[in-house]
Amino acid sequence: MSMLTPPGMGGKYRITGDKFPRMRQRRRRGRFVVVVVASVAALSLIGWGTLQLIDVFTGGGKKASAAGPKADCATKAGPSPTTTAAASVPKPAQITVNVYNATPRSGLAKDTADELEKRGFKIGDVGNASKEFDKKIKGTAILLGPSSSLNSSLPVLATQLTSAERRTDASRKGADVDLIIGNGFKNLTAKSDADKALAALRNPQPAPTSSKKSC
Repeated sequence: MSMLTPPGMGGKYRITGDKFPRMRQRRRRGRFVVVVVASVAALSLIGWGTLQLIDVFTGGGKKASAAGPKADCATKAGPSPTTTAAASVPKPAQITVNVYNATPRSGLAKDTADELEKRGFKIGDVGNASKEFDKKIKGTAILLGPSSSLNSSLPVLATQLTSAERRTDASRKGADVDLIIGNGFKNLTAKSDADKALAALRNPQPAPTSSKKSC
């Protein structure tokens, strides 16, 4: 009998050897299981928290994407400004043009005035340009009118001489406009081209609109 066997115990209770059996193995396994479970739970909480943060910063995923098209559909195109401008374009017969010659070439003002009259414009004064412009215009011509003519009669007259410079004078009274012929002038724009430009001015193409469907 081993000295480790308690007195009075033998048989199957007999302990052999010179060391007590170790009984701590089960405790270590229990702690390992607890650690694993705690780790899994911690990872789950971290993952759930991450998803919540993603939803906060992205606006809720599907909800945010659903709101996008509605916002786009709510945008509507306003009326084209060219449509409103076309209504203020007068006819050539409603425009009185004064023709002045600022070049040394004689008879240029009268010939130009006669051609404009054939094209439907009313003709006012015809003669030499004032000292302010006489022999001082290097370009083809200057179209001069009151402030109110900037988007009305001046664009119409400009269809007959597309290279002319347009100017307005706020202190000027009346509705007449001047065509002051410069040194670079040769002829008025060809009538066929002028008619096309005038038609485009009176019937402008509508501005392109968005192709998105309304909601």
